Amino acid sequence: MMVEKPVVLPASKARFVLALWLCGLTGVLYLDRICMAQAIVPMQKDLGLSNTQLSWIGIAFSLAYGLFEIPSGRWGDRFGSRLVLTRIVLWWSAFTALTGVCTGFYSLFLVRFLFGAGEAGAFPNAARVITRWFPTNERGRVQGFMLAAAQMGAVLAPAATAQLIERIGWQGSFFVFGAMGIVWALGFWWWFRDDPGMHPSVNAKELAHLRDGETSTAEVVHAPIPWKEALTNRGILTLCAIMILGAFYTYLIYVWFPKYLQNARGVDNIKAGYLTSLVIGGSALGMLLGGWLADRIPHWTGDAIRGRRYLAMGCYLFAAVFLFTGTRLDDPLMFSIAWGLSFFSMHITLPNWWLIAMPQCGAHVGSLSGLMNGIGFIGAMGSQWFVGFYTDSRKAAGYLGRDQWDPMFDVYAGVLVLGAIAWWSYRYTPLNDPHPAGPKGPTGGSPAGPESAADILETSTLV
Repeated sequence: MMVEKPVVLPASKARFVLALWLCGLTGVLYLDRICMAQAIVPMQKDLGLSNTQLSWIGIAFSLAYGLFEIPSGRWGDRFGSRLVLTRIVLWWSAFTALTGVCTGFYSLFLVRFLFGAGEAGAFPNAARVITRWFPTNERGRVQGFMLAAAQMGAVLAPAATAQLIERIGWQGSFFVFGAMGIVWALGFWWWFRDDPGMHPSVNAKELAHLRDGETSTAEVVHAPIPWKEALTNRGILTLCAIMILGAFYTYLIYVWFPKYLQNARGVDNIKAGYLTSLVIGGSALGMLLGGWLADRIPHWTGDAIRGRRYLAMGCYLFAAVFLFTGTRLDDPLMFSIAWGLSFFSMHITLPNWWLIAMPQCGAHVGSLSGLMNGIGFIGAMGSQWFVGFYTDSRKAAGYLGRDQWDPMFDVYAGVLVLGAIAWWSYRYTPLNDPHPAGPKGPTGGSPAGPESAADILETSTLV
């Protein structure tokens, strides 16, 4: 009598579908964030705003984003990323649309502040999702694709906004972009589950793969955040400094680049949109390369953290060189290509920053990555204020065109050099947590799953 062999089902692929959802999240986030830059010139004309007033409107977004990043990350730790990410996207999408009905400085300041409050927490909660849905050896690629998708949203925003403004005006373009986020939020709520073990599309074989062989579903109790230890931890403080310096640089491009091209380089709205997309496209390619490198550095070096440090240090220095030399090129296209190479070099480092940040946070990935990511608002605010104040001051002194703008770009090259120094100085410093998280129940101990002590140790040494 023949005995039939049991059918062995292959592992399901639900995590790859989730990766697409996360790419959609970051793509729409940056599309809604960056479209504002392309609309600055017609908004400034219609609402009678100065460069300094525009800088304060940008500061309103950055301030709110920084203030609400930690609470939103903590809410994800407590209530789950499904609820929190859905709330985040619905909120920011509503205020994206409301940007189109603003009638002056004060209404625009308020709406952009609330828009920033809504966007806060998206990346920390996405990082939290990645730690639960992907094994350690896949997280670098997922981070790279997710961050590249963010930059693709930023790439599409200038050109798409420029075309929409020509057809339906700047007010209508904000309604179009706001609607896209609402569609994403409703679909994500329907499909996603915080625990992959509860998802109908995840079979046992994929679940074992996600948990590196562990199948326990113990529910984790989130202890109080050790703020004193976190705020004196060398590793966390250095990562915060890197984020501040990086944000100072990137917000020059995200907020002011289209206006600079039109006012200083003499290009029209449509061409400014395409050239801005070209520059930000460099960052998207950098994210992809950075994610690919992030998963390979552990196999190429005996010390993964040292490898990431040296890679990032070199990338920041190359970014400074391309920025400095590109500023001195007269042709707008060649100038934009040089700045695109600068953006490409700098953004290779970002997936590696996140892979260092995750183990550095210990068991508090949502909250402390929210701190380290959100503190970039200091650099973003400083950059936006600096550009508005500097250009208005130079104009008052009689300088126009490139003479009004170009000298300040050497400051940004210097900031990139400081970023390279910060990367060189980083050292992984385990977080001293006096109240480690544990599963519910009387026994306590280390939680099973992605936030366990063993997983954090593995992440810190292998990723």
